[in-house]
Amino acid sequence: MANRIDQVIGLIEKNREDFIEDLKEILRIPSVSADPARAGEVRRCAEWLADRLKRAGLEHATLHEIGGHPLVTADWLHAQGKPTVLIYGHYDVQPDDPVDLWETPPFEPTIRDGKIWARGATDDKGQLMMHVHALESYLAVHGSLPVNVKIMMEGEEEIATENLSAFVAANKDLLSADVIVVSDTGMFSKELPGITVGLRGLVYMQLDLTGPGHDLHSGSFGGGVENPANALAAIIASMKDEAGKVLIPGFYDDVVPLTDEERAEFARLPYDEERFLKETGAPKPFGEEGYTVLERMSARPTLDVNGIFGGFAGEGPKTVLPSKAGAKISMRLVPNQDPDRIARLFEEHVARVCPDTVRFEIRQFSGAYPFVTPLTDPSLQAAARALERAFGIKPVFIREGGSIPVVATLSENLGIPIVLMGFGLPSENAHAPNENFDLDNYHKGTLSSAYLMEELSLPGK
Repeated sequence: MANRIDQVIGLIEKNREDFIEDLKEILRIPSVSADPARAGEVRRCAEWLADRLKRAGLEHATLHEIGGHPLVTADWLHAQGKPTVLIYGHYDVQPDDPVDLWETPPFEPTIRDGKIWARGATDDKGQLMMHVHALESYLAVHGSLPVNVKIMMEGEEEIATENLSAFVAANKDLLSADVIVVSDTGMFSKELPGITVGLRGLVYMQLDLTGPGHDLHSGSFGGGVENPANALAAIIASMKDEAGKVLIPGFYDDVVPLTDEERAEFARLPYDEERFLKETGAPKPFGEEGYTVLERMSARPTLDVNGIFGGFAGEGPKTVLPSKAGAKISMRLVPNQDPDRIARLFEEHVARVCPDTVRFEIRQFSGAYPFVTPLTDPSLQAAARALERAFGIKPVFIREGGSIPVVATLSENLGIPIVLMGFGLPSENAHAPNENFDLDNYHKGTLSSAYLMEELSLPGK
Protein backbone atom coordinates (compact mmCIF):
# COMPACT_ATOMS: atom_id res chain seq x y z
CA MET A 1 0.00 0.00 0.00
CA ALA A 2 2.86 2.37 0.81
CA ASN A 3 4.31 1.93 -2.68
CA ARG A 4 0.85 2.46 -4.20
CA ILE A 5 0.36 5.85 -2.55
CA ASP A 6 4.02 6.85 -3.05
CA GLN A 7 3.58 6.67 -6.82
CA VAL A 8 0.53 8.91 -6.60
CA ILE A 9 2.35 11.41 -4.38
CA GLY A 10 5.23 11.40 -6.86
CA LEU A 11 2.90 12.31 -9.72
CA ILE A 12 1.29 15.10 -7.68
CA GLU A 13 4.76 16.50 -6.95
CA LYS A 14 5.69 16.28 -10.63
CA ASN A 15 2.51 18.04 -11.79
CA ARG A 16 2.49 20.76 -9.15
CA GLU A 17 2.94 23.65 -11.61
CA ASP A 18 0.53 22.14 -14.14
CA PHE A 19 -2.15 21.93 -11.46
CA ILE A 20 -1.73 25.64 -10.75
CA GLU A 21 -2.25 26.44 -14.43
CA ASP A 22 -5.35 24.23 -14.36
CA LEU A 23 -6.67 26.15 -11.36
CA LYS A 24 -6.18 29.41 -13.23
CA GLU A 25 -8.62 28.24 -15.91
CA ILE A 26 -11.57 27.86 -13.57
CA LEU A 27 -10.65 31.04 -11.68
CA ARG A 28 -10.96 33.03 -14.91
CA ILE A 29 -14.68 32.22 -15.12
CA PRO A 30 -16.71 34.91 -13.27
CA SER A 31 -19.25 32.50 -11.77
CA VAL A 32 -20.94 35.04 -9.48
CA SER A 33 -24.20 33.33 -8.52
CA ALA A 34 -25.76 36.45 -6.98
CA ASP A 35 -25.55 38.43 -10.23
CA PRO A 36 -28.32 37.60 -12.74
CA ALA A 37 -26.24 39.15 -15.51
CA ARG A 38 -23.61 36.46 -14.94
CA ALA A 39 -25.93 33.45 -14.94
CA GLY A 40 -24.42 32.37 -18.24
CA GLU A 41 -20.94 32.44 -16.72
CA VAL A 42 -22.11 30.33 -13.79
CA ARG A 43 -23.43 27.74 -16.25
CA ARG A 44 -20.20 27.91 -18.24
CA CYS A 45 -18.27 27.16 -15.07
CA ALA A 46 -20.51 24.16 -14.33
CA GLU A 47 -19.94 22.86 -17.85
CA TRP A 48 -16.18 23.40 -17.53
CA LEU A 49 -16.17 21.50 -14.25
CA ALA A 50 -18.19 18.58 -15.59
CA ASP A 51 -15.80 18.27 -18.55
CA ARG A 52 -12.80 18.50 -16.22
CA LEU A 53 -14.15 15.70 -14.03
CA LYS A 54 -14.52 13.51 -17.13
CA ARG A 55 -10.95 14.24 -18.17
CA ALA A 56 -9.79 13.34 -14.66
CA GLY A 57 -11.25 9.86 -15.15
CA LEU A 58 -14.48 10.19 -13.20
CA GLU A 59 -17.69 8.84 -14.65
CA HIS A 60 -21.30 9.96 -15.12
CA ALA A 61 -20.44 13.67 -14.96
CA THR A 62 -23.86 15.33 -15.07
CA LEU A 63 -25.39 18.79 -14.85
CA HIS A 64 -28.63 18.74 -12.86
CA GLU A 65 -31.19 21.51 -13.34
CA ILE A 66 -32.40 22.19 -9.81
CA GLY A 67 -34.33 25.41 -10.30
CA GLY A 68 -31.43 27.84 -10.22
CA HIS A 69 -27.80 27.36 -11.16
CA PRO A 70 -26.77 23.82 -12.20
CA LEU A 71 -25.52 21.19 -9.79
CA VAL A 72 -22.62 19.02 -10.99
CA THR A 73 -22.25 15.37 -9.96
CA ALA A 74 -19.86 12.61 -11.00
CA ASP A 75 -18.62 9.33 -9.55
CA TRP A 76 -16.21 6.40 -9.68
CA LEU A 77 -17.74 3.32 -8.04
CA HIS A 78 -15.55 0.31 -8.79
CA ALA A 79 -13.79 -0.27 -5.44
CA GLN A 80 -15.76 -3.33 -4.43
CA GLY A 81 -16.14 -3.77 -0.69
CA LYS A 82 -14.61 -0.36 0.06
CA PRO A 83 -16.28 2.73 1.60
CA THR A 84 -17.91 5.43 -0.51
CA VAL A 85 -16.76 9.03 -0.09
CA LEU A 86 -18.99 11.94 -1.13
CA ILE A 87 -16.91 15.06 -1.85
CA TYR A 88 -18.80 18.38 -1.71
CA GLY A 89 -17.69 21.77 -2.95
CA HIS A 90 -19.06 24.83 -4.72
CA TYR A 91 -17.97 26.51 -7.94
CA ASP A 92 -19.88 29.79 -7.51
CA VAL A 93 -18.12 32.79 -6.03
CA GLN A 94 -18.86 36.03 -4.24
CA PRO A 95 -19.31 39.28 -6.19
CA ASP A 96 -16.07 41.09 -7.00
CA ASP A 97 -17.30 44.50 -5.84
CA PRO A 98 -15.74 46.87 -4.99
CA VAL A 99 -13.49 46.21 -8.00
CA ASP A 100 -11.36 49.33 -7.43
CA LEU A 101 -10.00 47.84 -4.19
CA TRP A 102 -8.43 44.87 -5.99
CA GLU A 103 -4.69 45.14 -6.60
CA THR A 104 -5.05 42.93 -9.68
CA PRO A 105 -8.21 42.09 -11.70
CA PRO A 106 -10.37 39.63 -9.70
CA PHE A 107 -10.84 37.18 -12.59
CA GLU A 108 -7.29 37.32 -13.94
CA PRO A 109 -5.46 35.00 -11.51
CA THR A 110 -2.06 36.33 -10.53
CA ILE A 111 0.83 34.64 -8.73
CA ARG A 112 2.79 36.72 -6.21
CA ASP A 113 4.23 36.23 -2.74
CA GLY A 114 3.69 32.47 -2.98
CA LYS A 115 -0.07 32.90 -3.39
CA ILE A 116 -2.61 32.88 -6.19
CA TRP A 117 -4.82 35.98 -6.18
CA ALA A 118 -8.33 35.84 -7.67
CA ARG A 119 -11.97 35.72 -6.67
CA GLY A 120 -12.76 32.13 -5.67
CA ALA A 121 -9.12 31.19 -5.08
CA THR A 122 -9.77 29.87 -1.58
CA ASP A 123 -13.59 30.00 -1.52
CA ASP A 124 -14.02 27.47 -3.02
CA LYS A 125 -12.53 26.75 -6.42
CA GLY A 126 -9.02 26.16 -5.13
CA GLN A 127 -10.24 23.76 -2.49
CA LEU A 128 -12.46 21.74 -4.83
CA MET A 129 -9.73 21.49 -7.47
CA MET A 130 -7.37 19.90 -4.93
CA HIS A 131 -9.65 16.87 -4.86
CA VAL A 132 -9.94 16.77 -8.65
CA HIS A 133 -6.15 16.72 -8.98
CA ALA A 134 -5.71 14.08 -6.26
CA LEU A 135 -8.30 11.75 -7.82
CA GLU A 136 -6.91 12.32 -11.31
CA SER A 137 -3.42 11.42 -10.09
CA TYR A 138 -4.63 8.20 -8.47
CA LEU A 139 -6.47 7.17 -11.63
CA ALA A 140 -3.54 8.09 -13.87
CA VAL A 141 -1.11 5.93 -11.87
CA HIS A 142 -3.31 2.94 -11.07
CA GLY A 143 -6.42 3.17 -13.22
CA SER A 144 -8.46 2.85 -10.05
CA LEU A 145 -9.17 4.45 -6.68
CA PRO A 146 -8.79 2.86 -3.23
CA VAL A 147 -12.37 3.89 -2.32
CA ASN A 148 -15.59 4.65 -4.16
CA VAL A 149 -16.05 8.34 -4.83
CA LYS A 150 -19.02 10.58 -5.54
CA ILE A 151 -18.68 14.26 -6.40
CA MET A 152 -21.26 17.00 -5.79
CA MET A 153 -20.38 20.59 -6.71
CA GLU A 154 -23.06 23.25 -6.42
CA GLY A 155 -23.41 26.71 -7.92
CA GLU A 156 -25.58 28.38 -5.26
CA GLU A 157 -23.58 28.22 -2.04
CA GLU A 158 -22.96 31.95 -2.03
CA ILE A 159 -26.70 32.62 -2.28
CA ALA A 160 -27.63 30.38 0.67
CA THR A 161 -27.90 27.08 -1.24
CA GLU A 162 -31.39 28.00 -2.37
CA ASN A 163 -32.30 24.80 -4.24
CA LEU A 164 -29.92 22.15 -2.94
CA SER A 165 -31.98 21.01 0.04
CA ALA A 166 -34.84 19.76 -2.14
CA PHE A 167 -32.40 18.00 -4.47
CA VAL A 168 -30.63 16.23 -1.60
CA ALA A 169 -33.92 15.13 -0.03
CA ALA A 170 -35.12 13.72 -3.37
CA ASN A 171 -31.84 12.02 -4.36
CA LYS A 172 -30.64 10.21 -1.26
CA ASP A 173 -29.72 7.09 -3.23
CA LEU A 174 -27.64 9.07 -5.71
CA LEU A 175 -25.77 10.72 -2.85
CA SER A 176 -25.58 7.81 -0.41
CA ALA A 177 -22.09 7.34 1.03
CA ASP A 178 -20.19 6.34 4.16
CA VAL A 179 -18.61 9.75 4.75
CA ILE A 180 -18.88 13.27 3.34
CA VAL A 181 -15.76 15.40 2.83
CA VAL A 182 -16.27 19.18 2.70
CA SER A 183 -13.31 21.40 1.86
CA ASP A 184 -14.83 24.85 2.33
CA THR A 185 -13.33 25.72 5.69
CA GLY A 186 -9.93 26.80 6.95
CA MET A 187 -6.91 25.96 9.05
CA PHE A 188 -5.93 27.58 12.33
CA SER A 189 -2.73 28.94 10.79
CA LYS A 190 -0.22 28.05 8.11
CA GLU A 191 2.07 26.66 10.79
CA LEU A 192 -0.69 24.61 12.41
CA PRO A 193 -3.10 22.67 10.16
CA GLY A 194 -6.49 22.00 11.65
CA ILE A 195 -9.69 20.10 10.98
CA THR A 196 -12.99 21.82 11.71
CA VAL A 197 -15.17 19.69 13.95
CA GLY A 198 -17.95 22.16 14.64
CA LEU A 199 -19.89 25.00 13.03
CA ARG A 200 -22.22 27.39 14.75
CA GLY A 201 -25.78 27.73 13.58
CA LEU A 202 -27.45 31.03 12.75
CA VAL A 203 -30.64 32.98 13.28
CA TYR A 204 -30.79 36.40 11.58
CA MET A 205 -33.59 38.79 12.49
CA GLN A 206 -34.64 42.33 11.69
CA LEU A 207 -36.54 44.32 14.30
CA ASP A 208 -38.47 47.41 13.11
CA LEU A 209 -40.16 49.89 15.45
CA THR A 210 -42.64 52.58 14.44
CA GLY A 211 -43.70 55.45 16.69
CA PRO A 212 -45.39 58.52 15.21
CA GLY A 213 -46.74 58.33 11.67
CA HIS A 214 -43.99 60.61 10.36
CA ASP A 215 -40.84 62.34 11.58
CA LEU A 216 -41.51 65.10 14.12
CA HIS A 217 -39.67 68.13 15.50
CA SER A 218 -37.99 66.90 18.68
CA GLY A 219 -38.47 70.26 20.37
CA SER A 220 -42.17 70.50 19.61
CA PHE A 221 -43.08 66.86 20.24
CA GLY A 222 -40.30 65.42 22.40
CA GLY A 223 -41.74 64.22 25.70
CA GLY A 224 -45.19 63.78 24.18
CA VAL A 225 -44.66 60.68 22.04
CA GLU A 226 -42.26 57.75 22.28
CA ASN A 227 -39.08 57.99 20.26
CA PRO A 228 -38.68 54.59 18.53
CA ALA A 229 -34.90 54.98 18.51
CA ASN A 230 -34.92 55.32 22.30
CA ALA A 231 -37.26 52.32 22.61
CA LEU A 232 -35.01 50.30 20.29
CA ALA A 233 -31.97 51.07 22.42
CA ALA A 234 -33.78 49.86 25.54
CA ILE A 235 -34.96 46.64 23.86
CA ILE A 236 -31.45 45.85 22.62
CA ALA A 237 -29.99 46.59 26.05
CA SER A 238 -32.44 44.09 27.58
CA MET A 239 -31.00 41.27 25.48
CA LYS A 240 -27.49 41.07 27.01
CA ASP A 241 -25.80 41.88 30.28
CA GLU A 242 -22.62 43.89 30.71
CA ALA A 243 -20.46 40.76 30.37
CA GLY A 244 -22.02 39.63 27.12
CA LYS A 245 -24.37 36.94 28.47
CA VAL A 246 -27.62 36.71 26.51
CA LEU A 247 -30.63 37.49 28.72
CA ILE A 248 -33.44 36.18 26.50
CA PRO A 249 -35.25 33.61 28.70
CA GLY A 250 -34.62 30.04 27.56
CA PHE A 251 -31.75 31.00 25.22
CA TYR A 252 -29.25 28.64 26.85
CA ASP A 253 -31.65 25.85 27.81
CA ASP A 254 -30.56 23.40 25.09
CA VAL A 255 -26.86 24.26 24.92
CA VAL A 256 -24.62 21.20 25.18
CA PRO A 257 -21.70 22.03 27.52
CA LEU A 258 -18.16 21.68 26.24
CA THR A 259 -16.52 18.45 27.35
CA ASP A 260 -13.17 18.35 29.12
CA GLU A 261 -11.68 16.83 25.97
CA GLU A 262 -13.05 19.62 23.79
CA ARG A 263 -11.72 22.29 26.14
CA ALA A 264 -8.37 20.54 26.12
CA GLU A 265 -8.32 20.83 22.31
CA PHE A 266 -8.99 24.56 22.62
CA ALA A 267 -6.17 24.83 25.13
CA ARG A 268 -3.78 23.29 22.56
CA LEU A 269 -4.41 26.17 20.16
CA PRO A 270 -1.89 29.01 20.36
CA TYR A 271 -3.59 32.27 21.30
CA ASP A 272 -1.61 35.51 21.26
CA GLU A 273 -3.69 38.30 22.78
CA GLU A 274 -1.44 41.03 21.41
CA ARG A 275 -1.74 39.62 17.89
CA PHE A 276 -5.49 39.16 18.32
CA LEU A 277 -5.96 42.79 19.33
CA LYS A 278 -3.76 43.97 16.47
CA GLU A 279 -5.76 41.97 13.94
CA THR A 280 -9.13 43.11 15.25
CA GLY A 281 -8.23 46.66 16.21
CA ALA A 282 -10.17 46.20 19.48
CA PRO A 283 -8.81 47.81 22.68
CA LYS A 284 -9.29 44.61 24.69
CA PRO A 285 -11.11 41.24 24.49
CA PHE A 286 -14.73 41.01 25.58
CA GLY A 287 -17.19 38.19 26.11
CA GLU A 288 -18.97 35.69 28.28
CA GLU A 289 -17.28 34.99 31.58
CA GLY A 290 -15.84 31.54 32.27
CA TYR A 291 -14.68 30.87 28.70
CA THR A 292 -11.55 31.66 26.74
CA VAL A 293 -11.61 33.99 23.76
CA LEU A 294 -11.29 31.06 21.34
CA GLU A 295 -14.11 29.16 23.06
CA ARG A 296 -16.37 32.21 22.99
CA MET A 297 -15.74 32.86 19.30
CA SER A 298 -16.49 29.35 18.06
CA ALA A 299 -18.19 27.16 20.66
CA ARG A 300 -20.54 29.42 22.62
CA PRO A 301 -23.80 31.01 21.43
CA THR A 302 -23.89 34.75 20.83
CA LEU A 303 -26.20 37.63 20.05
CA ASP A 304 -24.90 40.62 18.09
CA VAL A 305 -26.37 43.75 16.57
CA ASN A 306 -25.22 43.90 12.95
CA GLY A 307 -26.70 47.27 12.14
CA ILE A 308 -28.92 50.05 13.54
CA PHE A 309 -30.90 52.51 11.45
CA GLY A 310 -33.41 55.30 11.94
CA GLY A 311 -33.55 59.04 12.31
CA PHE A 312 -30.97 61.52 11.05
CA ALA A 313 -27.38 60.36 10.60
CA GLY A 314 -25.97 63.00 8.25
CA GLU A 315 -23.41 65.71 8.90
CA GLY A 316 -24.36 68.40 11.36
CA PRO A 317 -27.48 68.66 13.56
CA LYS A 318 -31.10 67.98 12.75
CA THR A 319 -33.47 67.93 15.68
CA VAL A 320 -35.76 65.20 14.47
CA LEU A 321 -37.84 62.69 16.41
CA PRO A 322 -37.84 59.74 13.98
CA SER A 323 -40.93 57.87 12.94
CA LYS A 324 -39.05 54.59 12.53
CA ALA A 325 -35.98 52.82 13.88
CA GLY A 326 -34.69 49.32 13.44
CA ALA A 327 -31.87 46.88 13.93
CA LYS A 328 -30.49 43.76 12.30
CA ILE A 329 -29.56 41.15 14.90
CA SER A 330 -27.81 37.82 14.44
CA MET A 331 -27.55 34.94 16.89
CA ARG A 332 -24.92 32.24 16.48
CA LEU A 333 -25.98 28.87 17.85
CA VAL A 334 -24.16 25.82 19.18
CA PRO A 335 -25.06 22.11 19.16
CA ASN A 336 -28.60 21.23 20.24
CA GLN A 337 -29.96 24.76 19.78
CA ASP A 338 -32.86 24.86 17.32
CA PRO A 339 -32.96 27.98 15.07
CA ASP A 340 -36.77 27.95 14.98
CA ARG A 341 -37.03 27.80 18.76
CA ILE A 342 -34.43 30.55 19.23
CA ALA A 343 -36.29 32.74 16.73
CA ARG A 344 -39.50 32.19 18.68
CA LEU A 345 -37.81 33.05 21.99
CA PHE A 346 -36.44 36.23 20.43
CA GLU A 347 -39.92 37.26 19.24
CA GLU A 348 -41.47 36.47 22.62
CA HIS A 349 -38.82 38.55 24.39
CA VAL A 350 -39.39 41.55 22.14
CA ALA A 351 -43.16 41.30 22.63
CA ARG A 352 -42.61 41.16 26.40
CA VAL A 353 -40.30 44.18 26.71
CA CYS A 354 -41.46 46.43 23.87
CA PRO A 355 -43.48 49.38 25.22
CA ASP A 356 -47.02 49.81 23.90
CA THR A 357 -46.10 53.33 22.81
CA VAL A 358 -44.50 51.93 19.64
CA ARG A 359 -45.41 49.20 17.18
CA PHE A 360 -42.94 46.47 16.30
CA GLU A 361 -42.42 44.11 13.38
CA ILE A 362 -39.95 41.20 13.25
CA ARG A 363 -38.63 39.55 10.13
CA GLN A 364 -36.43 36.47 9.98
CA PHE A 365 -33.98 36.35 7.08
CA SER A 366 -32.13 33.10 7.61
CA GLY A 367 -31.59 30.17 9.90
CA ALA A 368 -29.04 27.37 10.01
CA TYR A 369 -28.53 24.49 12.40
CA PRO A 370 -25.24 24.06 14.25
CA PHE A 371 -23.05 21.06 13.53
CA VAL A 372 -20.44 19.08 15.43
CA THR A 373 -18.48 15.89 14.71
CA PRO A 374 -17.40 13.72 17.69
CA LEU A 375 -13.63 13.72 18.10
CA THR A 376 -13.71 9.92 18.21
CA ASP A 377 -15.29 9.56 14.76
CA PRO A 378 -13.14 7.14 12.67
CA SER A 379 -13.45 9.26 9.52
CA LEU A 380 -12.26 12.31 11.41
CA GLN A 381 -9.29 10.39 12.75
CA ALA A 382 -8.51 9.19 9.20
CA ALA A 383 -8.48 12.82 8.03
CA ALA A 384 -6.17 13.77 10.89
CA ARG A 385 -3.69 11.08 9.82
CA ALA A 386 -3.91 12.27 6.21
CA LEU A 387 -3.10 15.85 7.16
CA GLU A 388 -0.24 14.76 9.38
CA ARG A 389 1.29 12.83 6.47
CA ALA A 390 0.93 15.82 4.13
CA PHE A 391 2.01 18.60 6.49
CA GLY A 392 4.42 16.69 8.69
CA ILE A 393 2.70 17.90 11.86
CA LYS A 394 -0.23 16.60 13.87
CA PRO A 395 -3.30 18.75 13.15
CA VAL A 396 -5.50 20.32 15.78
CA PHE A 397 -9.27 20.06 15.97
CA ILE A 398 -10.98 23.43 15.76
CA ARG A 399 -14.48 24.86 15.71
CA GLU A 400 -15.55 27.52 13.25
CA GLY A 401 -17.61 30.42 14.55
CA GLY A 402 -19.44 30.86 11.26
CA SER A 403 -22.15 28.79 9.61
CA ILE A 404 -22.27 26.59 6.50
CA PRO A 405 -25.98 25.78 6.00
CA VAL A 406 -25.29 22.99 3.49
CA VAL A 407 -23.47 20.97 6.16
CA ALA A 408 -26.61 20.77 8.29
CA THR A 409 -28.63 19.98 5.14
CA LEU A 410 -26.36 17.06 4.27
CA SER A 411 -26.25 15.81 7.86
CA GLU A 412 -30.03 15.95 8.28
CA ASN A 413 -30.84 14.24 4.97
CA LEU A 414 -28.03 11.71 4.62
CA GLY A 415 -27.24 10.97 8.27
CA ILE A 416 -23.57 10.10 7.73
CA PRO A 417 -20.31 11.48 9.17
CA ILE A 418 -19.02 14.74 7.72
CA VAL A 419 -15.34 15.69 7.68
CA LEU A 420 -14.66 19.43 7.30
CA MET A 421 -11.16 19.34 5.84
CA GLY A 422 -10.37 22.86 4.66
CA PHE A 423 -7.12 24.60 3.83
CA GLY A 424 -7.91 28.32 3.75
CA LEU A 425 -6.26 30.82 6.07
CA PRO A 426 -7.94 33.66 8.00
CA SER A 427 -5.82 36.21 6.11
CA GLU A 428 -6.90 35.13 2.62
CA ASN A 429 -9.75 37.64 2.20
CA ALA A 430 -12.57 35.27 1.32
CA HIS A 431 -15.61 37.45 0.45
CA ALA A 432 -13.37 40.54 0.30
CA PRO A 433 -11.19 42.24 -2.31
CA ASN A 434 -7.82 40.61 -3.01
CA GLU A 435 -8.90 37.06 -2.19
CA ASN A 436 -5.95 34.69 -2.37
CA PHE A 437 -4.84 31.12 -1.63
CA ASP A 438 -1.45 30.04 -0.31
CA LEU A 439 0.10 27.77 -2.94
CA ASP A 440 1.97 25.64 -0.40
CA ASN A 441 -1.36 24.88 1.25
CA TYR A 442 -2.91 24.22 -2.16
CA HIS A 443 -0.24 21.62 -2.86
CA LYS A 444 -0.39 20.07 0.61
CA GLY A 445 -4.18 20.03 0.37
CA THR A 446 -3.90 17.96 -2.81
CA LEU A 447 -1.52 15.58 -1.02
CA SER A 448 -3.93 15.43 1.93
CA SER A 449 -6.81 14.45 -0.37
CA ALA A 450 -4.77 11.60 -1.84
CA TYR A 451 -3.68 10.40 1.60
CA LEU A 452 -7.28 10.62 2.83
CA MET A 453 -8.52 8.28 0.11
CA GLU A 454 -5.93 5.72 1.23
CA GLU A 455 -6.64 6.19 4.94
CA LEU A 456 -10.39 5.74 4.42
CA SER A 457 -9.78 2.52 2.49
CA LEU A 458 -8.11 0.81 5.44
CA PRO A 459 -10.15 -1.73 7.47
CA GLY A 460 -12.33 -0.16 10.15
CA LYS A 461 -12.07 3.34 8.65
